[in-house]
Amino acid sequence: MTSNARRSVSVRRSLLLAILMPSLLAGQHRVEWSVYGGDPGGMKYSSLMSVNRGNVRRLQPRWEWRTGEQPMPEFGTRPGFFQATPIMVGDTLFVSTPYNQVAALDAKSGREIWRYDPKAYAVGQPPNGTGFVHRGVAMWSDGRERRIFINSRWRLIALDAATGKPILSFGGGGEVDLTADLIRRTNKLHYTNTSPPVVYHDLVIVGNGVADKLSYRNDPPGDVQAFDVKTGRRVWRFSPIPQRGEFGAESWENESWSYTGHTNVWAPFTVDVYRGLVFLPVSTPSNDWYGGRRLGNNLFGEALVCLDAKTGKRIWHFQTVHHGLWDYDLPAPPLLGTLRQLTGSIDFVAQPTKTGFLYVFDRVTGKPFWPIEERSVPPSDVPGERAATTQPFPSLPAPFIKQGFGLEDVIDFTPDLKRRALEKVKGFRYGPLFTPPSVQGTIAAPGLIGGSGWGGAAYDPETGLVYVKATNEPALLKLRRPAKSDTLDAEYALDFKASLDLDPDSTVSLEERNRFVALPIVKPPYGTLTAIDLKTGARRWQVVLGDTPEIRHHPLLRHLKLPPLGVAGSPGPIVTRGGLIFVTGGGSTLYALDKGNGHVLWQADLGAKGYSVPMTYATVTGEQFVVVAVGGNGTDGKLIAFALAP
Repeated sequence: MTSNARRSVSVRRSLLLAILMPSLLAGQHRVEWSVYGGDPGGMKYSSLMSVNRGNVRRLQPRWEWRTGEQPMPEFGTRPGFFQATPIMVGDTLFVSTPYNQVAALDAKSGREIWRYDPKAYAVGQPPNGTGFVHRGVAMWSDGRERRIFINSRWRLIALDAATGKPILSFGGGGEVDLTADLIRRTNKLHYTNTSPPVVYHDLVIVGNGVADKLSYRNDPPGDVQAFDVKTGRRVWRFSPIPQRGEFGAESWENESWSYTGHTNVWAPFTVDVYRGLVFLPVSTPSNDWYGGRRLGNNLFGEALVCLDAKTGKRIWHFQTVHHGLWDYDLPAPPLLGTLRQLTGSIDFVAQPTKTGFLYVFDRVTGKPFWPIEERSVPPSDVPGERAATTQPFPSLPAPFIKQGFGLEDVIDFTPDLKRRALEKVKGFRYGPLFTPPSVQGTIAAPGLIGGSGWGGAAYDPETGLVYVKATNEPALLKLRRPAKSDTLDAEYALDFKASLDLDPDSTVSLEERNRFVALPIVKPPYGTLTAIDLKTGARRWQVVLGDTPEIRHHPLLRHLKLPPLGVAGSPGPIVTRGGLIFVTGGGSTLYALDKGNGHVLWQADLGAKGYSVPMTYATVTGEQFVVVAVGGNGTDGKLIAFALAP
């Protein structure tokens, strides 16, 4: 073994011990979930085995905790889905609510210890169409003090983990204004956050969200910022829209970098704590469906970007979509893991995408595991637009969801439904992946939520398998010439009212029309879970995940014996050493699947939509819990904790 190799092994062992030591000291049997994705690299993996293939059928609800949040007409606000994944440290859960409140709960009983309310609702509804949503918090500790960080709208807030009180020495009175020093002045009401911050040593790093429907010159930019965890002083800023003279600025023709916004990192991101690397999944530039004002490839839009976490300096990048026109944001946390092979170990980053590709790279060099080919794609026919002539296609793994749309994909439960579906798609443009939006309307598959959504993938370091949830829900990308306003100033914008759904025909009563949803244009499955072997790039298995009761019980279908339908939705899975995958997929059922073959071993009706990624932990006594957030969307959300029956 070389001296460098010995040094690398020594460093890894020391860092691993540093990560494990708090749990070992706190209690022999406690296993924490101290970061949003389970670990800083977002593997969503737990070493717990107390709940396993042999006893998972004994799981039952143990406790519940309610957010208590309701619509607030006085502010014009409503809570969106409860999408948070709690963290658990020292037998305490910390969770964010749709209204951006933070609560500390006893991990054994769900008893509320404290709650902090930033009153984010008091400034009105975010302009994102989903209602208020927030997916998690981050913790920093130096071994003596612990701080909880939440990025609420345009504020980054530091709380004392013991009391829930703002730490007044951080920023101004416990918070930092994230819009204070961006590349340009920004309307705070157009700036938001839904994903948790990332903590690296003494830095807290945040991205931001911008509503897709906002499109005007100088709309909010996507600057990623790092702040000192103790003082709130900004340490560095990285702009995914390169400015004059910076690398990539030439990919924005006619100096469009100077006024284009978005290109933000709204999705969760991850950090390699060993090497000090942060990995950013960057979204689409403004506007998401028409790029006539931003001709060129538009770096670093829809790119995976690796930065030095200490300085914000770019190390490497890979752009997954050139000149994005489909809202194919990178929606999921870049997954950092180690693949062990006979020839040695490789530290990788795997990026799930809305397009249905899983891109896998060497984490340090950015070299792809398998060749990536630039292939010709269809041109745009929209005036002023110039779509990229090629897009990157990885040779492996194969896409984990169907790409592109054809007449063979339409719903065919009955001959009449197939006839109506074929009639519906007449006049629309469709074809392979990357067929551009159009004025007549383009059927794009995957659609706006993917492919993969923000729930991303989970990785099992024992087997080298990645598990990724996918959605089969095409979108109609129909462009229109909008009336210009303060929030929409574009030659073309997406017609959000255009729909592919099949409306009920005259045989369905008015009462039933009001009770049942419109049917989708495509045949199922609407949701899948796929296991991909990173040793070979091969698909190990794929199963239909979940069901869609509102379709199964539709008046036009209720007399049919339907196959498994699957469920559309963004939430992804977690995986455990006990041989289990826990996932909702976006439906109202929590499933435990055998990680070896995808078979359902246990399921529980949640009583409301579980639009969140679950988590698991063991308390100091060694008892394992599985926790999932459910409900919200205008009503009270709740956490449900499951444990084995005595």
